[in-house]
Amino acid sequence: MNFLTRVLSFGLLLQTALSLPSYRYHTTLDTGGQLTLDWDVDRVQQKVKFRLTAKLDHHKNRWFGLGFSDYGMITDADFAVYWTDTRVHHFQDCWTDDRGLLHVDRHQDFILMTSSIDKGRRILEFQRRYDTCDAHDYIIENGTTHILFFIGESSPQSLEGVALSDLGVQITRVQLLKPEIPVPVYPSDTWIFDVTTPSITVPDTDTTYWWYLTRLPHLSDKHHIIKYESVIQRGSEHLVHHMEVFQCEIHPDDDIKPYNGPGMAEGKPPELSTCRNVIGAWAMGSGPFILPPDAGIPIGERSASSFILLEIHYNNPNLLKGIVDSSGIRFYVTRHLRRHDAGIMELGLEYTNKMAVPPGQTSFPLRGYCIAECTKVGLGHHSIHIYGSQLHTHMTGRKVYTKHLREGVELPELNRDNHYSPHFQEIRRLPVPVEIRPGDALVTTCDYHTEDRPNVTVGGFSIKDEMCVNYVHYYPRTNLEVCKSSIQTSSLHKFFSFLNVWDKADTSQTKGDRDNYSSIRWSTTTTKLLLSLYDMAPLSMQCNKSDGTRFPGVWESAQKPLIYLPLPKPKSRCRRLRLLN
Repeated sequence: MNFLTRVLSFGLLLQTALSLPSYRYHTTLDTGGQLTLDWDVDRVQQKVKFRLTAKLDHHKNRWFGLGFSDYGMITDADFAVYWTDTRVHHFQDCWTDDRGLLHVDRHQDFILMTSSIDKGRRILEFQRRYDTCDAHDYIIENGTTHILFFIGESSPQSLEGVALSDLGVQITRVQLLKPEIPVPVYPSDTWIFDVTTPSITVPDTDTTYWWYLTRLPHLSDKHHIIKYESVIQRGSEHLVHHMEVFQCEIHPDDDIKPYNGPGMAEGKPPELSTCRNVIGAWAMGSGPFILPPDAGIPIGERSASSFILLEIHYNNPNLLKGIVDSSGIRFYVTRHLRRHDAGIMELGLEYTNKMAVPPGQTSFPLRGYCIAECTKVGLGHHSIHIYGSQLHTHMTGRKVYTKHLREGVELPELNRDNHYSPHFQEIRRLPVPVEIRPGDALVTTCDYHTEDRPNVTVGGFSIKDEMCVNYVHYYPRTNLEVCKSSIQTSSLHKFFSFLNVWDKADTSQTKGDRDNYSSIRWSTTTTKLLLSLYDMAPLSMQCNKSDGTRFPGVWESAQKPLIYLPLPKPKSRCRRLRLLN
């Protein structure tokens, strides 16, 4: 069985960290800072190069592993494991079965390049192809990657049959295949300002959303934000999950009260509800967010408020006490205005309970439409270019993607995340800006998993409800802010009436949509009927301006865009090998 293991040679052990190359991306894996991961992407060879650093007491014979799975489960996972057997060090590619038991893979596709010890840290460098053509290996894609990791107290004699459930496996999420954004040349007058919390004590609770209201620096005229990045206080790397800075829509004469404190995850305090214009955001694993050279986020305009709101989500599963934090976001600003102001547009489904997901579903899609008629009137005679995307659902979302249509021809997708997590919602730069012309259509699909829910899940604002949104960042800014849909109201009401007659459901025209959905006896048949309804029924459109009013047009009973020429599916070099396996 020697071909199943990679034994670390004496030469590898003598290498020092001084010879290790630099990596573009970094994240701290565990809350104690014992495991850190650096990585880089080789898009030509379609490989990811990793550096895994473990700060362990090697006298205790501890061992560790790094792996991937579709949604962070320990079953059907793909692992690289470092362990020691009678003073012989091993690095092995493993997989787990449907019980979460480890098995050494016959195809060793995690390729070890170097191993070293530096200041008591074990440093492993290895690489792996995106797609190894091995049925037991995880396919690395452009969306979210759920990273699993563990630290074992004592190395086993063999990895075969080791139960991951006994190892305290933890999870974090990153985007491994980040786009290659060129390093920009900044104007000579570029300056920075930080928006950070004023040395607050992080509560000893699992999840905290902290809000801090402050002001922008004094600006005498309009400026552009051209980049922003996180400022994480040393020691808080494992606590800060994500952050956002909102510019408030407050009249200069309004009596605004200071705010600095925690609150619930869903919904800000009422006095902060007007703070909704995002000017900066960061999530764990993210690097700096760099705007394209033709666009900047405007601040300092005379008509805009100077009040801004910092929101920080702290993740403290170990309930640590007494940690003082001053993290936040750093902005890079210039008076040299870019060619375009950047804007944000909402795509997907309306925030309404007219849409629902039945209980017990392993996969149930909902689609929100931005139809050609809306982009025609909303964009006028000029195209926009989308350079960033933030996908959003609540707790049952598992996959989100947006298709791009032009006169019935399907163009390359705008964005896709096949392993979406509601716990990791970062704004992502697209590899290249995507041109959206007047008359183009955009279709956002969200796939939901409600297998563990006994009752129907309805659209809405509560965390227990669902959403399906793609917040797209684009330039030049237009007056079109919302391009979303829901099912035509009359078609939904006819559906409720039909079920009342056909299935004796306790649905009624006097009930609201939420109550009617809850009154349906959900079965395979009624679920299929709902899917057919959503596929065939006309739309009710939100084609809204920035002030909340609708553009002129007929937005009730709108028709869905049709695809006459689908995008060809990419050919896989692995298809023949996978069939053989």
